[in-house]
Amino acid sequence: MVEKRSDRRKKPRRRWLKISLAVILILVLGVGAYAYSIYHNAKETVNEKMHKQVTSIDPGASKKKIGKQKPLNILLLGVDKRKGDNGRSDALMVLSLDPKANKMQLISIPRDTRTEIVGKGSMDKINHAYAFGGTDMSVATVENFLGVELDYYVEMNMKGLSEMVDAVGGITLNNELDWYDEGYYKKGYHFSKGEISLNGPQTMGYVRMRHLDPNGDFGRTKRQRKVIEAIVDKGASVASVTKIDDMIDVLGNNMETNLDFDDMKSLLLHYKDVRQNTVSYMMQGTGQKIGGVYYLIVPDEEVAKVHGMIAEIKS
Repeated sequence: MVEKRSDRRKKPRRRWLKISLAVILILVLGVGAYAYSIYHNAKETVNEKMHKQVTSIDPGASKKKIGKQKPLNILLLGVDKRKGDNGRSDALMVLSLDPKANKMQLISIPRDTRTEIVGKGSMDKINHAYAFGGTDMSVATVENFLGVELDYYVEMNMKGLSEMVDAVGGITLNNELDWYDEGYYKKGYHFSKGEISLNGPQTMGYVRMRHLDPNGDFGRTKRQRKVIEAIVDKGASVASVTKIDDMIDVLGNNMETNLDFDDMKSLLLHYKDVRQNTVSYMMQGTGQKIGGVYYLIVPDEEVAKVHGMIAEIKS
């Protein structure tokens, strides 16, 4: 029997249709498996490796706030830990998130700020609270210093900052000071004015430099805020979707927080637009030597001002 030309045309089309459907099905299943793998890996990493409660923060109260999409205060600690040393919090920032106003506020507390160390009963540099009593004492000390309530904390080892920048594929930011780094990680780099792109090691040189900055530690903390904002922007971008697994691994090895996986999902879902309006501020003070030790003396008026800035977010 002779095959009709119309039948000969239909068979290849049907075959290609089946092949196309099979390819789509494989892609969908592959993406689904990849998404589940990321989800499972993230949940396990957060809840089993990163999650750590502190006695100075009530987890129940914090969960109620995040569940109702209330404004939150989060203490960010950049900790420099070395072998045989408890470490110090070289970077202290209070991150305030207001989902209703779509606002994010980042306030830096200079590490040399002189204040009462809660639990120690003495006046000292605020970053020494971590060396004396870890995250718990740091949280209590910052709350007492500013007269505010902290809902969560996020502690990052400074080494992890470099790894995170590489995990997201590098960052881009606007640099205000021209200088040549003599070689963090033994590699010199020219930090030119204007928009610059940085990898992990270059970022560490960028945030650690102090002596070449006419504003000293104030300039350094400003650069730290810029790096954090750049990482948040890059990490939240669509281009970084394929890097999620790497980011999760870096966080698992270098971060501690009292946020659990469900808390983080709520933040991603309900607080994602706070980046639309970002405010950055650095607490001001005057340097003074007491007993031969350098401190930054922050006047009561400045503390009251910052307290007001945070209270306004929380209202």
